[in-house]
Amino acid sequence: MQGGAQTQAEDAVDPRLAGVQAAPRGVPGGSHRVTKIGPAPRWPHLDVRELWHFRELLGALTWRDIAVRYKQTSIGVLWAILQPFLTMVVFTFIFGRFADFPSNGLPYPIFTYSALLPWTYFATSVGLGSSSLVSNKTMVTKVYFPRVLLPLAGVTVPLVDFLLALLVLFGMMIWFQVWPIWAIVLAPGFLLMAMVTAFGVALFLSSVNVRYRDVPYAIPFLMQVWMYLSGVVYAISALPERWQWLLALNPMTAVISGFQWGMLGTQPPELGKTLVSIGATALAFVIGLWYFRNSEPRFADTI
Repeated sequence: MQGGAQTQAEDAVDPRLAGVQAAPRGVPGGSHRVTKIGPAPRWPHLDVRELWHFRELLGALTWRDIAVRYKQTSIGVLWAILQPFLTMVVFTFIFGRFADFPSNGLPYPIFTYSALLPWTYFATSVGLGSSSLVSNKTMVTKVYFPRVLLPLAGVTVPLVDFLLALLVLFGMMIWFQVWPIWAIVLAPGFLLMAMVTAFGVALFLSSVNVRYRDVPYAIPFLMQVWMYLSGVVYAISALPERWQWLLALNPMTAVISGFQWGMLGTQPPELGKTLVSIGATALAFVIGLWYFRNSEPRFADTI
């Protein structure tokens, strides 16, 4: 086949099914490409070049989800502030005043609010990312694009909420006269750690959700238990040493401790425990990506 017919045939080839190797060659009356097609690798790889090629689609998906999230709401983006703020008020009365939980020497309201910021981002990202494939069923079954973009958009959207809620934290810091230290430059790194963890969990759960629709019912319970194991309502440093090492397997303990260290000048997280949490983050991402890649060929048939 040559000319327009060949172009149509080549455009129909799904680039995910192959490592595409193409070289233009001049031929009389037109040009064509030679494409080598091979089986898609199942090892946990992330094609950064392909994601960059589809970056405009990622932006469109993210903006669409942001618009839908607050469409026809009466107070709009203020929900991003009210959710962690009202949760902080409840936690302050229950755990700060009555239970007298440890708070790293900080006023309990600012302690728990600073912990709720990365936690709320993480929990929202997991929720949106895990439902991303099913909620975009038409796209998954009709059009080719890197499917990994859907969970990635799910963990990107809550960044807007995080930045809005961060303004309240700055106001609380002024009110309580708590000031950041030089480690504030590391705070985005801990947020990135939360993002990678959420991405890995979302990759795994979104793949499971394609086949088993129990996932949306299980996530609220999972997030509730996970929160109490992450140091949101109490200071991890107040626990016995052996429990601190055990909880270090939960990446969110390092995220919250590190974020509070940079923003509020609390006790810095221990290097050894932080490295354990970083390793757990990497493991969660690799397992999530591996399961996603192995399940991906069956998405269109199963969803």
